[in-house]
Amino acid sequence: MKNNILILKRLWKDYTSKYLKNILFAIIFSIILAGSTSSIAYLLDPAIEKVFIEKDKTMIYLIPIFIILAFTTKGISLYMARVIMIKVAENAKADVQKDMIKALLLADTKVMEKRHSGKYVTHLTLDVGLITNLISTTILNLFKDTLTLIGLLGVMFYQNWKLSMFALIMIPLATIAAKSLGKRITKVSHEIMEKAGFFTSYMIEIFKNHKLIKIFQNEKFEKSRAQNKIDAVREKSKKMAIVYVRASPIMEFLTGIMIAILIFYSGNLIIKDELGINNFFSFLAAMMLAYQPVRSLATLNITINQGLAGARRILPII
Repeated sequence: MKNNILILKRLWKDYTSKYLKNILFAIIFSIILAGSTSSIAYLLDPAIEKVFIEKDKTMIYLIPIFIILAFTTKGISLYMARVIMIKVAENAKADVQKDMIKALLLADTKVMEKRHSGKYVTHLTLDVGLITNLISTTILNLFKDTLTLIGLLGVMFYQNWKLSMFALIMIPLATIAAKSLGKRITKVSHEIMEKAGFFTSYMIEIFKNHKLIKIFQNEKFEKSRAQNKIDAVREKSKKMAIVYVRASPIMEFLTGIMIAILIFYSGNLIIKDELGINNFFSFLAAMMLAYQPVRSLATLNITINQGLAGARRILPII
């Protein structure tokens, strides 16, 4: 844990802090995104009450306009936040690669001979990509989804605090499930990097010794070696992809339980006249919209662990 914090501090200090101004702009757009998403859920309350129940002729025009504006604002703010963080991540990626190349050029010959060139190529491509995801995805999603979830929870508690307490059970359950998956993915991710490094090393050997292979007629032997290495990378990649998508059925199952409990409990409240239909639909919309940020935050540790694994392999070289 302490080592992870030190890695994150170094990544922030050396490669991210210089883009603080851009990150702050992304956070501002995340706040706008959270507000517009929350307003979408809230607007269902007056929509049902004023339009469908009271049949207000003015609101029948105004509410659809407000909903269009809310969705448009949400889309634009999300686009702007993502574009800003993509630029930050790509700039940071280039900085990491430049520092690594500089370190390799200045390194002692003995240091270079300890590890095959294919390993360094893997670090420069795959590992740097993991760090890029850590910088862009983690920072953006952390602010975007946290702020959106807070806004939606505000709408939910405003409509009915009792139903909101039921919905809150989903958050810790999702976090626990994602944490166990994150550990498994970190392990598989490390194995993939190892296999990919071996395969890259082998390909460099093929390019360097192509003439010798032809002279000694070793084409069949090298073809067999290549197939084995490709198969090894393929199996590890499949394994990781399968582990990664396990989050989906778990989250769907938890969501199904929550909706079932919500309908049962809210039905009783409506029968007792303790909850209005307009409040229920506004609450339901807020809860359904909260599904995406909860799922994103619950699986955020996977991206963090992958990025930290890549940083552990790259930073010592730099």
